[in-house]
Amino acid sequence: MFKKSTYVNRRKQLAKDIKDGLILILGNGDSPFNYVANIYTFRQDSSFRYFFEYPLQDLAGVIDANSGEDYLFGDDVEIDDIIWTGPVASIRERADKIGVKHSGSRKDLALLLEQAILQERKIHFLPPYRAENRNLLSSLLHIKKDHLEKFASLELRKAIVKQRSIKSVEEVQEIEKAIETAYLMHTTMMRMAKKLGTYEYEIAGKMEGIALSGGGPVSFPIILTTHGEILHGHDHSLKLQKGRMLVSDAGCETPSGYCSDITRTVPCGGKFDPRQKAVYEAVLNANMVAQKAIKPGIEYKKVHLKAVETLGEGLKAIGLMKGDIKEAVKEGAMGLFMPHGLGHMLGMDVHDMENFDETIVGYDEKTSRSTQFGLRSLRFGRTLEKGHVITNEPGCYFIPALIDKFKAEKKFLSFVNYKELEKYKDFGGIRIEDDILVTEKSNQVLGKPIPKTIKDIEEIMA
Repeated sequence: MFKKSTYVNRRKQLAKDIKDGLILILGNGDSPFNYVANIYTFRQDSSFRYFFEYPLQDLAGVIDANSGEDYLFGDDVEIDDIIWTGPVASIRERADKIGVKHSGSRKDLALLLEQAILQERKIHFLPPYRAENRNLLSSLLHIKKDHLEKFASLELRKAIVKQRSIKSVEEVQEIEKAIETAYLMHTTMMRMAKKLGTYEYEIAGKMEGIALSGGGPVSFPIILTTHGEILHGHDHSLKLQKGRMLVSDAGCETPSGYCSDITRTVPCGGKFDPRQKAVYEAVLNANMVAQKAIKPGIEYKKVHLKAVETLGEGLKAIGLMKGDIKEAVKEGAMGLFMPHGLGHMLGMDVHDMENFDETIVGYDEKTSRSTQFGLRSLRFGRTLEKGHVITNEPGCYFIPALIDKFKAEKKFLSFVNYKELEKYKDFGGIRIEDDILVTEKSNQVLGKPIPKTIKDIEEIMA
């Protein structure tokens, strides 16, 4: 928990930006795993936590943009609850800790909103991403469930993006704590990947345990696979075999809710073979070129293009691409090898605020999303500002179905050496990802450096 003044100032700024109406921010409730009393691990809504802190179920916050008055709503626990939960602070006590002036029950929330509706006041709310909150919003605001997105406040989303996009010093410190734990997760993975015959699930289980022992859950389901050509490989059923690369994309949350998101790719058995080395160096060079280019005032879309051009030059040196690489990038040929974007924003969500619509977060009036395959998947393309925290995660993937499709359609024949590419259909994929803070004039790779050069990876695996 940050200082009381942090939350007070955040709410004041939000009211100032919105100017008129009530701002309603719902917290999350429990979701049943397989019956009502057996629940998934609770995860609070990040915007609620940003303004009202508490990672507790069934809370709601309201800010009156006209008067600046604020409210925390929730039901105090009774003895039937206390025997399961232990003593819990009252809603009033919690409101005092974060500087909220008014507090009340969920019934009080319904009455406040009913009064606002009768007065024809504007009520700003965020689009729901959980069924429980969809039902609750529909009931509270008398809006059909299927129409909620239409009435959700674009003004509120943009105001929250404006605030949450720029990380304070204390927020960056929390992200670095999450990266400290991620360091242990990924270096443990590297050591375990030395032993051929190890199951992927053995490694994924150790990594998730490290995240939990660091005070928080994983920030997203761990991606850990020897089929790195599958971008979101959540299946962990295979054994590590010689000649395969292991892609490990994983991070964790701190108790305060801030995230890390790191990817490393290592050779099963501990040593890169010549073919793996060549492709890995091409991806690592793209990672380093992108990192050097990151600074305030540059569009991240342009950094993405620098990265894929560097990757293309590396693949040309191997013999997988040919011709003018700048032209290949312009024509979209690099989507065959890197069909995703260079990165996304990071903060209290691993894809920060993308529940609002990632275009609102990642683009602006000056920067529009491309329709080109590969580049259209860039989640964050807008101009970088001091205080942004973003991921830098170039990759190279040999996806047999995509190779066959492009080859059959005779796409990019001037740039892709399909005959040589056939030999790589068993390769898998490589991705290297760091979390980066945009500073006043340049950038800073956050956290303790996690091995990513061939030399450092082979040393730690040994």
